[in-house]
Amino acid sequence: PSKMYESMRKIASYFDDTIKEKTEAVIAKYKADMDKVIAKFKPRLEGKTVMLFVGGLRPRHTIGAYEDLGMKIIGTGYEFGHNDDYERTYKELEKGAVIYDDATSYEVEAFAEKLRPDLFVSGVKEKYVIQKMGIP
Repeated sequence: PSKMYESMRKIASYFDDTIKEKTEAVIAKYKADMDKVIAKFKPRLEGKTVMLFVGGLRPRHTIGAYEDLGMKIIGTGYEFGHNDDYERTYKELEKGAVIYDDATSYEVEAFAEKLRPDLFVSGVKEKYVIQKMGIP
């Protein structure tokens, strides 16, 4: 939710005060519901580590969602990334996080073995090797 609020406010900033006020009203309307979801899951997820490796979806668009739940991104990458993808993603990560590019199944396994994430978010191709490692 924090990234959605940030995005909505940025869009509203290009318009007049009426739009800005309506944007804040929409945020206020749904914030309590968002906070309930976070409160429900954050105690179980806070401090857990996550690795991301997805194709079409850009990992940087989901980093904030994990962070809102108290999780830490320790690795992320692209199957088909471009320079701007890496530049923009790097700014979203904490110091020490690994960024990988078009990793093979062997490389994905090696990264996961070394970093030992609590959760690995991936596409179809990578999920089998990660599941065999016992990582959800």
